[in-house]
Amino acid sequence: MGYKVVVAGATGNVGREMLNILAEREFPVDEIAALASRKSLGTEISFGDKTVKTKDLDTFDFAGWDIALFAVGSEATKIYAPKAAAAGCIVIDNSSLYRYDPAVPLIVPEVNPDAIMGYKNKNIIANPNCSTAQMVVALKPLHDRARIKRVVVSTYQSVSGAGKEGVDELWDQTKAIYNPTDNVPPKKFSKQIAFNVIPHIDVFLDDGSTKEEWKMVAETKKILDPKIKVTATCVRVPVFVGHSESINIEFEDFLDEHEARDILRESPGIMVIDKREAGGYITPIECVGDYATYISRIRQDSTIDNGINLWCVSDNLRKGAALNAVQIAELLGNRVLKKG
Repeated sequence: MGYKVVVAGATGNVGREMLNILAEREFPVDEIAALASRKSLGTEISFGDKTVKTKDLDTFDFAGWDIALFAVGSEATKIYAPKAAAAGCIVIDNSSLYRYDPAVPLIVPEVNPDAIMGYKNKNIIANPNCSTAQMVVALKPLHDRARIKRVVVSTYQSVSGAGKEGVDELWDQTKAIYNPTDNVPPKKFSKQIAFNVIPHIDVFLDDGSTKEEWKMVAETKKILDPKIKVTATCVRVPVFVGHSESINIEFEDFLDEHEARDILRESPGIMVIDKREAGGYITPIECVGDYATYISRIRQDSTIDNGINLWCVSDNLRKGAALNAVQIAELLGNRVLKKG
């Protein structure tokens, strides 16, 4: 016996990945519904070896459905997630709408699986920001061993994190550079993204940080430990898929780099590729399509008493969004619904 599963936003990058991953991981689905806006009604989308047609999110009846994976953005989520939840369908939401609601659990299954029972408050579970998800997977096992005091992180985030418009803009601007007659001014991003980097993701806040940077701080505290101090600089880079992060960690207790490497190798969701030679590390292009969060460049920070540096790379459309949502659904199945 399996589950009746809804994917809302099924025609978008993340929604399509959700369908792919449900099929790849053989999630026990008895019935699937792919929902989209009315303008995409009837669009055919792959689900494993099947093809499903999208249905209208606006008129869909969630009664009798078990789990809904939402990838429709905050505005649409605000309208439709409460309807699904009220109908008894547990919502796993990929937008930022519920992440900071104290009544809604914010889950990364490798990090805080026990928080799953908080779904009962509103029948809603939040999926974290893509940059936060991969970082806390790396931090959790190290925090358990030596207690993290402070994290300084710089991100190198791919354009797919900004949706299809971001991918298209990088593609079009790159082509235009080789064709002087073309001109593709920035629309999705504040400046040209092709052959450039932009230290600006989301809106600026009063303290000079961006909302993306604030998200990493707030979400790390909620998921992992409110005592951890986090400072972030988030940068958009001309990469199609895959977020990278340079992470500096200060611990309460000393942690040797060799022990840190061994701990990470044994931790769920992590793949350590760390050879001190040319090419002995992972780059974003190599992580595309994979489930793992990759860790490289593990080394002692000699400028502080208890410091470690590392490089963290993951497919942002997978672990940063769709995969984490499906893993939450698996956790629900194992601990709560128990049908599969």
